[in-house]
Amino acid sequence: MNLLRMRIHHLIEQLADEDLQSTWDIVYTLYCDFYMLKAIEQVKRSQQPWDILTHEEAVRLLMFF
Repeated sequence: MNLLRMRIHHLIEQLADEDLQSTWDIVYTLYCDFYMLKAIEQVKRSQQPWDILTHEEAVRLLMFF
């Protein structure tokens, strides 16, 4: 893990200052997508046929997070 951490730091140091914000936006978007994917996979493993939300309930739950 330390090797990967060092490589990431090295890549960040090579970025120009004006590219840092756009790079962060992309990385943060990927992080959020990965977080949601993991949550969806976890729900699929534990979901029962009677565990169904209405559209409004699902949107409200998403807004909560």
